[in-house]
Order: sequence, then C-alpha cells, then structure tokens
Amino acid sequence: MNQDEKKRLVAEAALDYVPDGCIVGVGTGSTANFFIDALGARRDRLRGAVASSEASAARLRALGIPLFDLNEVDELPVYVDGADETTRERALIKGGGGALTREKIVAAASKTFVCVVDDSKLVAQLGRFPLPVEVIPLARALVARQLTALGGRPVLREGFITDNGNEILDVHGLAISAPADLETTINQLTGVVTNGLFARRPADVLLMATDRGVVRG
Repeated sequence: MNQDEKKRLVAEAALDYVPDGCIVGVGTGSTANFFIDALGARRDRLRGAVASSEASAARLRALGIPLFDLNEVDELPVYVDGADETTRERALIKGGGGALTREKIVAAASKTFVCVVDDSKLVAQLGRFPLPVEVIPLARALVARQLTALGGRPVLREGFITDNGNEILDVHGLAISAPADLETTINQLTGVVTNGLFARRPADVLLMATDRGVVRG
C-alpha cells in the first residue's frame, strides 16, 4: 500500500466520527484533501463545514459543501485534520502547509479533534520535522534570534505568506522532549502568532493507516 492509498484509507475512516447533520471542522493538507473528497460523497448528510484555510475552503466549495465562518458557530462536534508528526500520546507538529494558526483555532473550537495520518508520521519524539512558527513580518529577525537562543535553527519559508498575511519560520534541530512547555514558551515570544506544536490541545483521536489497515490511538 503506497502513501496516497494509506492517506485515502485513513481519511475515509474518519467519516465514522462525523455526525449526520453537523457542521464539521476541516483541516488542510494532502490527507485532509482526501477527507474533503470523501465528505463530498455525503454532502447531503452535512449541514456544512468550517475550513482551516482558503485552499480547503475552495475545495469544499467546489464539492457543493456549504461553508460557515467559525464566528457563526458555537461549537464544532468534530475537527478532522492531518499532521506532519505525531507521538503515541497524540502531541503533534502541524503547519507544513502553512495553515497552523487557523488549524489551531478550529481545533480549539472543536469538541473532538480527530487526527488522520499514515504510519510514516509516527515518531518517538517530536522535532525531526522542522517546527513551523508563524510570525508578524516586522518581528521576523527578532523572533529568529530568540528561537536560535532556544537551540533551534530558524529558516524563513521563502516566497510564502500565510492566509493571515504573515511569514513562517521553519525551526530545524529541535529535540522536543516537553512539547507542551515548548509550545507555551514559543507562543509567549513577542511577534509570534502561534507555532505548530499541538500539545496543549492535542488530538483526541489518532487514526493511523498502516499496511494492515487503520489503527486507532
């Protein structure tokens, strides 16, 4: 089973967590795209969706799924999204696609966060994947110096602007033994919008595609 087949398999498995008649939170990225495509086949059973990026919103709209602004929704029963890395404790690194801030907001608003990954994303300790940090452009150099002091090697994501009009520093070389603590530390740096650690609000359900099928963690 190749990686795309695993992504499709686990994305379709996440449909079991989406109640009929609900507004569902939808993430961003390649696995989330497979989930969006699967939602299209049952759009008549949905009230609509809240998207975590403009790219996902466009894909949902093309499938005829109504879109809601999060400010119009009191609570989302479920949010489905992928990850760039996950531990067995369901702490995540996200933001490879650049939508980490909106993803974190939609995850915070959801009752259940279902993370869908293939088994290549499972790690014993976060940090092999560079940690994305969304920054206010004016503060880029200031934040980069502070991230260097924390032991990382920040690299500007060239030619990329987030949906919020900001820039991303991808931080290499971090060995993240205490993800919730590091998440808080980086978020408190002046000029940081948020970072791609999802540890203070980790996934509630981890669905992982393997050669043997989908396993739940």
